Amino acid sequence: MGLELYLDLLSQPCRAVYIFAKKNGIPFQLRTVELLKGQHLSDAFVQVNPLKKVPALKDGDFILTESVAILLYLTHKYKVPDHWYPQDLQTRARVDEYLAWQHTTLRRNCLRALWHKVMLPNFLGEQVSPKTLEDTVAELEVTLQLLEDKFLQNKDFIVGLHISLADLVAITELMHPVGAGCQVFQSRPKLAAWRQRIEAAVGKDLFQEAHEVILKVKNTPPADPTIKQKLMPGVLAMIQ
Repeated sequence: MGLELYLDLLSQPCRAVYIFAKKNGIPFQLRTVELLKGQHLSDAFVQVNPLKKVPALKDGDFILTESVAILLYLTHKYKVPDHWYPQDLQTRARVDEYLAWQHTTLRRNCLRALWHKVMLPNFLGEQVSPKTLEDTVAELEVTLQLLEDKFLQNKDFIVGLHISLADLVAITELMHPVGAGCQVFQSRPKLAAWRQRIEAAVGKDLFQEAHEVILKVKNTPPADPTIKQKLMPGVLAMIQ
């Protein structure tokens, strides 16, 4: 059995892994794990990833979890262009710097924006107070400003002239609040131009394919009570 990727394109990290593998012609078997159906909690998937999260990678007998580790594994195993994870020590360190920063900042706030604005009220039938929603959007704005000022600055991409893993991980996060209806790019021309450069670098068709699910997320039907009961503890822990 060749390379298997366990993904749900509703997930930001899964989208990053999917785009990276597709763009670089890495052959893989897609194993879809539907998060909103609770398939990540199933006994079958727990055998692959006891952490009950996607993405996960299976390469023969080797199993790897965590999206950044998966992206780096694919970078090292396959002959991908250097710009994704540059050999130059300091340029690579800038990619690492962003990847270390984003977990508890951009990722957290993009995730909260989606769940507070759309998924909790529409999918799980749980009301979110106006104050909570206001605070969530305000926190997202602070993080977007940090992304611009600290990481993007006046460069074409986060580490310079070419797209890297940092850009790919960042843009897939930002599409979460976009799917929720947040105006992430409208008042930020620098970020909007950066997004256009990323789309051009990976290919607009692939970018659209990877984000089709999240851009239609507002149409997700309500969960039945059994699914809601199964998902709620993990959701609450995830968006704290």
